[in-house]
Amino acid sequence: MTETPISLGRPSGPSLPPTFPADAPPAFHLMAKPSGAICNLDCTYCFFLSKELLYPGDRFRMADQVLRQWIRQTIEAHRTPEVDIAFQGGEPTLLGLDFFRRAVAYARETAGTRPLQFTIQTNGTLLDDEWADFLHDEGFLVGLSMDGPATMHDAYRVDKRGRPTYERVRAAWGLLQAHAVDTNILCTVHAANADHPLDVYRHFRDDLGARYLQLIPIVERTTAEEVAAANRGWSADGGERALYVQHGDLVTDRSVTPDQWGAFLTAVFDEWVQHDVGTVFVPTFDTALASWLGVPGGLCIFQKTCGDALALEHNGDVYSCDHFVEPGHLLGNIGTTHVVELLASPKQRAFGRAKADSLPRHCLDCDVRFACNGECPRNRFIRTPDGEAGLNYLCAGYKAFFHHIDEPMRVMAGLLRAGRHADEVMTLLADRQRTRFVHAGRNDPCPCGSGRKFKFCHGDSPRHPGSTR
Repeated sequence: MTETPISLGRPSGPSLPPTFPADAPPAFHLMAKPSGAICNLDCTYCFFLSKELLYPGDRFRMADQVLRQWIRQTIEAHRTPEVDIAFQGGEPTLLGLDFFRRAVAYARETAGTRPLQFTIQTNGTLLDDEWADFLHDEGFLVGLSMDGPATMHDAYRVDKRGRPTYERVRAAWGLLQAHAVDTNILCTVHAANADHPLDVYRHFRDDLGARYLQLIPIVERTTAEEVAAANRGWSADGGERALYVQHGDLVTDRSVTPDQWGAFLTAVFDEWVQHDVGTVFVPTFDTALASWLGVPGGLCIFQKTCGDALALEHNGDVYSCDHFVEPGHLLGNIGTTHVVELLASPKQRAFGRAKADSLPRHCLDCDVRFACNGECPRNRFIRTPDGEAGLNYLCAGYKAFFHHIDEPMRVMAGLLRAGRHADEVMTLLADRQRTRFVHAGRNDPCPCGSGRKFKFCHGDSPRHPGSTR
């Protein structure tokens, strides 16, 4: 049966088609960049800074006409009760609070009684009490970019004058908490913090009191011809630079290595599964548990296919994905084509299917494919052991991580299937650990297999059930 869309008045721009395209999903994520690639910071690893090269001479400010088209078309194209309106950048707060007030007012007018969820990803440095009041009152979910303690955060997250930003971001966190704004941490993992997973995790959990932590690996692809320039960064002040596109089989010096990424996830998971299940939420772990349960998870990178998360530039251009804002993945412009038609276009559907269709045999035969699905296509640029192209650069790390978490994931999945709570895994694991460590002497090798003496390993942790303290 063909579903008839509900049009929202007679606005400017393309109208919703008389029937929904057959290939249009009922819900999707459209990440809008109202300031384009422009940011008040100059984070060395931020390849998106180079995207301003796509629009030379542009003002990089979303016009109100584009704003209205984006919001109207997004609401029209959703066939779910709630609609997400997502702001990103660049740094979206550069447009000022009045822009956001207009956006929210128009969205609420357009949606009527339909629930809306507003989200914004920000570096936080431009926020003040007026901003925080607005974000609270309008029910925004805020993602705050922060990379751990000051020395690790400030290694790459600097302003246009090269100055550290940690203290300003920490102040933004405090401001948002004081105004009871729902705030998540987005932490990138790179060469400066990858070897310190527990320092990073405990800083967010204990020092900040954060309860939602998204971990993103920094992988900057480059070529032999461009690696020197890429290592300098993507800023306009870094000398000659190229537009960042997804090509090349090298990475920058800042990029996390596969082994570092796997070890980082593993260390944080072990801390989380022993102490924080049900109180701290890490999407990578939540999505993994969904995989062990055999149900869809929340992160697109681990889904079999993709194509339902698009990027909207400040001028109305729509790209296949936030990581593929480049000429070859431009789908069209919402000023001439309704977003639902761009979403359902053969080009975009093929982009989404390619995630599964392009998996090498090495992945198809992998025992953790059910949890990984090759991860994000942006990272598939190395060769398999037998020489086939398309293996994920982070494969070794992910495989080690997924193997490591298999037992506790099975336990949590079993608890949930039995109608119990996943956080019971902490008690079960603690009981097992006591049995494992109870006979270990202080000078014996630690039963965990680290090679260290028990007193310097698990016997040295006051939070560990085998501790002598």
